[in-house]
Amino acid sequence: MIQGLLLALVAGSLVSMQNVFNSKVNEHTGSWATTALVLGMGFAASLTFGLIFEGGRLFSLENMKPWYWISGAIGVGVVICLTLGIRLLGPTYAISIVLISQLGSALLWDSMGWLGLNKVPFTSQQLLGVLVIVGGILVFKLGGGRVHQAASEETNETSSCKIKNEARGA
Repeated sequence: MIQGLLLALVAGSLVSMQNVFNSKVNEHTGSWATTALVLGMGFAASLTFGLIFEGGRLFSLENMKPWYWISGAIGVGVVICLTLGIRLLGPTYAISIVLISQLGSALLWDSMGWLGLNKVPFTSQQLLGVLVIVGGILVFKLGGGRVHQAASEETNETSSCKIKNEARGA
């Protein structure tokens, strides 16, 4: 269990760090170029480390359900949404919302037994945990200074215009 906790902590730190890097790359390129770069480099790194640590077993994919193959395409949505969300909201606020969404989705999938997961009963403690996190994020967002919020809103409006232009292909 300790190993799982440590790995989850490292993963969370790496995700946050990657999102900051992605948003900085996005400032110099665009959302689609950032996504291609991030996922392309991730593919190269995964392939290299997979071959080093697993060798030929890396491509042993028997008994895999066909719908599992779309997970790479889901990654495109993750990177696009995160880079644009961070640009509009800032890293801390965007990642906080992502965490709530992840926790809520995982709770739903567990309690419904979706995606091949073992069904876990939904409890009031789980709901309370999610609500406490939502409350913490509301305190975090609403507790900011007015001067910082005004500057942030101005930046968000500029970013919003840039995102709309990117979406139109301009």
